[in-house]
Amino acid sequence: MQLSKSEKSFSSIFLIIVLLELITGNIESLSQFHYFTKPLILTSLIVFFWSKSNHLPKAVRNITLLALIFSLTGDILLMFVGTSANFFIGGLIAFLLAHIMYILTFIKKRNKTINPLFIIITLLIYATGIFYLIKDGLGDMQIPVLLYLTVILTMVVMAWLRKGKISNKSYYLVVVGALFFMISDSVLSINKFYQSFASAGLIIMFTYALAQYLIVMGILKQRD
Repeated sequence: MQLSKSEKSFSSIFLIIVLLELITGNIESLSQFHYFTKPLILTSLIVFFWSKSNHLPKAVRNITLLALIFSLTGDILLMFVGTSANFFIGGLIAFLLAHIMYILTFIKKRNKTINPLFIIITLLIYATGIFYLIKDGLGDMQIPVLLYLTVILTMVVMAWLRKGKISNKSYYLVVVGALFFMISDSVLSINKFYQSFASAGLIIMFTYALAQYLIVMGILKQRD
């Protein structure tokens, strides 16, 4: 992917922020810094997108900014899950809204000539496998998780259906980003509702940060 000078500079800064979060979020003695580094990931993306998105249609710009702001809100709420289970519900709602905003952004460039059947069937098979793993641990969360699962799968489908309506560069960045978002949420679900494992935090945060970065870069390159 060819990057402009400003994109290269931001990408370097973003990588440093993500690495700091991966370190502080997984080393107990540095955990207090995690409350700064985690929100900084989305904050940096919001600032960068705001400064570089004047060329986009106003609706696309504003809806994408809302997606990023809802994501930041979800990040902050999920940091306090240990305090109360309500923070997890709040985080789930915030990310649900973020995905809806991304759907509204992607649907504006939907190619109606593409048959979505293949991607829908593929994603349903994937989602069925994930749900089968976590269903026994969901309890009262079964309906909210099913709703969330439906929305994120819709987001991936809408990203997939942009092909031919925007540049290949924009298309593939967003599609790969959407897939990484789905992977991040899948690992989070397995870790929370099925079986926790040591490297889960690293995988979740790395794939999540990469997902948001790729989606933002892809949307910015819709004009290319």
